[in-house]
Amino acid sequence: MDPCPFVRIVVGNLALKFPDCRSFPCYCKFSLKGFPTQVSNIQFLVQESDAVESKIHACFNLNKPDMEKLAEKSKNTARKLPFLKIEIYRGRREHCGFMKREKLLGYAVVQLDLKGFIENNNSSRGTRVIQNGWVLICGSEAKLNLNVRAEPDPRFVFKFDGEPECSPQIFQVNGNVKQPVFTCKFSFRNSRERILRSRSSLSEPSTSTSCLSLVTADKEQPIKERKGWSITVHDLSGSPVAAASMATPFVPSPGTDMVSRSNPGAWLILRHSHSTWKPWGRLEAWREGNGGDHLGYRFELISEGGIDTIPLANSTISTKNGGKFSIDITTGSTPMTSPNSSFDLSSLSCSGSDFGSTTSSGSWAHMLYRGFIMSATVKGDGKCSRPEVEVGMQHVACTEDAAAFVALAAAMDLSMDACRLFSQKLKKELRQFNLE
Repeated sequence: MDPCPFVRIVVGNLALKFPDCRSFPCYCKFSLKGFPTQVSNIQFLVQESDAVESKIHACFNLNKPDMEKLAEKSKNTARKLPFLKIEIYRGRREHCGFMKREKLLGYAVVQLDLKGFIENNNSSRGTRVIQNGWVLICGSEAKLNLNVRAEPDPRFVFKFDGEPECSPQIFQVNGNVKQPVFTCKFSFRNSRERILRSRSSLSEPSTSTSCLSLVTADKEQPIKERKGWSITVHDLSGSPVAAASMATPFVPSPGTDMVSRSNPGAWLILRHSHSTWKPWGRLEAWREGNGGDHLGYRFELISEGGIDTIPLANSTISTKNGGKFSIDITTGSTPMTSPNSSFDLSSLSCSGSDFGSTTSSGSWAHMLYRGFIMSATVKGDGKCSRPEVEVGMQHVACTEDAAAFVALAAAMDLSMDACRLFSQKLKKELRQFNLE
């Protein structure tokens, strides 16, 4: 099945110049109807001929319905085309917000002609520069340098047919067409050993010493922990191709009932290659914020041999409203050119193309991963979740590649449950053999 057409609107190379060579802290807000506003600081130049820093300041990801919706809404406006609005504010963008005395200096508008991308379902249309160079700012004497371009970014889209802990089927989706590509199996690792230990303790002779031990044990509070969860992704033939397994238990920090940043739980993401499991990535998760109202996460790639780790994602998701787990390395230059857009995912094999084989240094990850890599929906705490996973086509060369991203998405979704406050009970599918 073909990947789904996506387009990225990339804004870069921003610079500001005033006629009288003034200079003071400024930042920009980027607005595209239907998308969250993005913010970035801006460079000042004395002369228009001065070098502009090559940097990406904002990026909007549009699927085909997004593009069609923008085009439809624009028919009723004077501009007739969807547009990107860039507002320039005087003030300094701080880590925790903006200056209270921010002042709007002016704005610029860039019209986005996406007709060619909407009509071309295969997204084979090349990158198109929409605006490049200096433009006048409305309401100000300043000039703004910018580069706005539209880039095709086709992606494979996968949907879980149920919650990961219910061992659902996984479909590849393109528009209204979907086909099964994976199944996943949730299990409790080492649960059999725990049952045997429990039965063994019940069969011990009742001596005075053992009775004393039982009395002492009754007085002790059991250690709360969530561990042993595992999810394995199988292809349609039933062969395992990827897995996510808890490597570090999720336990509450002393004096609290939540997993903290100082002691996160962790998942090991594995890929099946040459009849053996190989570590591919490590996902850590915890709760943070006032009352633990956000799920924090960090994902690292593991090199061949497990020597190097490269951080690819570090952010938070609201535990109430959920959000998106995203890996997107959009810095500096344009993302890698996409390969051919049409091939059958199920027919591919990863023999001889393991991650980490490019080079022994940490640069291997940056050679393999650029631009948009993946995203996965994550529902809020206690809500029914059926993750939808998007993977950049250039990062899928075989079935095992796609399966690894699917396993990572499942681990991220299950982390919302694993990091749930220990004062709250888990759903029954996750409580088997737990010590809660």
